[in-house]
Amino acid sequence: MTLDVRDKCERCNSLLSENAIAFICVHECTFCKPCTEDMKEVCPNCGGELVRRPRKQLNT
Repeated sequence: MTLDVRDKCERCNSLLSENAIAFICVHECTFCKPCTEDMKEVCPNCGGELVRRPRKQLNT
């Protein structure tokens, strides 16, 4: 099963690139860092913990 990397914050609709810092819950609800901080790291949809979304390794 692969992670659904969503491209915008579900709260403020700001765009999130694939490698942007974003936060997700177990249901893959996706939020930007400022919204996550405002919501005290709790998903408003399920009440679950919001954790940092993994990012792809950058090619050097």
